[in-house]
Amino acid sequence: MTTAETATTEKTTDVRALLKDLQERFAVFRNHSPLAIGIDKQLFAALPDLSRKSVRLAMRSHTMSTRYLKEMEKAAQRLNLDGTPAGEVTDENRQHATEQLKERFKKQAEQRKASEAAAKAEAMKQKKLLELAEKFGRK
Repeated sequence: MTTAETATTEKTTDVRALLKDLQERFAVFRNHSPLAIGIDKQLFAALPDLSRKSVRLAMRSHTMSTRYLKEMEKAAQRLNLDGTPAGEVTDENRQHATEQLKERFKKQAEQRKASEAAAKAEAMKQKKLLELAEKFGRK
């Protein structure tokens, strides 16, 4: 593994570990509740030793998760770290979450279809090869 690959793997692990730690510490992360705008400032106040880049990557991972987007679709309030209301989820926010989920599900369906088509094509190829082997094989 190259140094760049090792660094990338370590960063990914750090981000996952940070996200897991945030979920253990704060119910809003654990429940995938809509987060307050600027919640990163609250995080830095509560945990001053956090790296800005790690927090940014962890927040992106968290807020792009399917579970978070589903919560955003139906939620009315954003929440602070302590669970207190911090403003409302706008219709625009809900619409954005809905669009993100539709795109994600559409891509997953396309990938599933492509993989099924490839499996079907491979099965047909194997069948043809067996037929040819039976026809021309030595007896």
